[in-house]
Amino acid sequence: MNNKIAELRKGLDMTQDDLAKAVGISRPYLSDIENSKYNPGGPLMLKIAKVLKATVEDVFSDDE
Repeated sequence: MNNKIAELRKGLDMTQDDLAKAVGISRPYLSDIENSKYNPGGPLMLKIAKVLKATVEDVFSDDE
């Protein structure tokens, strides 16, 4: 699964640590999600999208 977390996060002048704290996960785990090493579950996808002020569809995609 591809994502635009880093792009959207940087657009909000937010660090990985800021976003990780806001959604209740560790910074290393967020980094792994940003780098598509792990796919978050639905509830975490919703939290990330909400903090990034975007829709889940804007943040995550199945496009390869």
